[in-house]
Amino acid sequence: MPRKATIERKTKETDIKIALNLDGIGQYSIKTSVPFMDHMFSHIAKHGFFDLTIRAKVDTEIDDHHTVEDLGIAFGQALKKALGDSKGIRRYGEATVPMDETLAQVVMDLSGRPYLVYQLDLPKKYKLKDFDPGLVEDFFRSVSNHAGMNLHIRLLYGRDVHHMLEGIFKAFGRALDQATSVDPRIKGVLSTKGKI
Repeated sequence: MPRKATIERKTKETDIKIALNLDGIGQYSIKTSVPFMDHMFSHIAKHGFFDLTIRAKVDTEIDDHHTVEDLGIAFGQALKKALGDSKGIRRYGEATVPMDETLAQVVMDLSGRPYLVYQLDLPKKYKLKDFDPGLVEDFFRSVSNHAGMNLHIRLLYGRDVHHMLEGIFKAFGRALDQATSVDPRIKGVLSTKGKI
């Protein structure tokens, strides 16, 4: 059974369409209207071996908050839909990724129970061009809530904010690949309850 999903999310502020294939090869085409998020989604796709297409028409006149949050909601929904009943998946994923002077760690459980731990010490009032790095936490909280994911993100150390966030997104992609991978030894779901 193909593990694919297409999600459309329309609000007064955003119009987002996401197509996700969990069993892809890392191909992507991403246009979110927020260049930094385009760059970060490309890392999720490439390092997670997901095929990912995103198109977003958004209201960015005020700021990027609604867009980033809604992208997280739609991506989380696409992930949940593509996983279906979660039969056979490894469920847990972990990746620690270096990015030059930075070391980032992501650990997750596709448990159906959302929870986010986000441990980053970013400089206050810092911008990457026009992008507020603080929005990344909102993105991952939305993903966690809508995918039903227990997600722990830690920045062990780093100096350059771009490197810090890029390391996190690469680690997220790798951990998600591991957690969504099918293991033929798993019959049903990986839970003593028999349900995720």
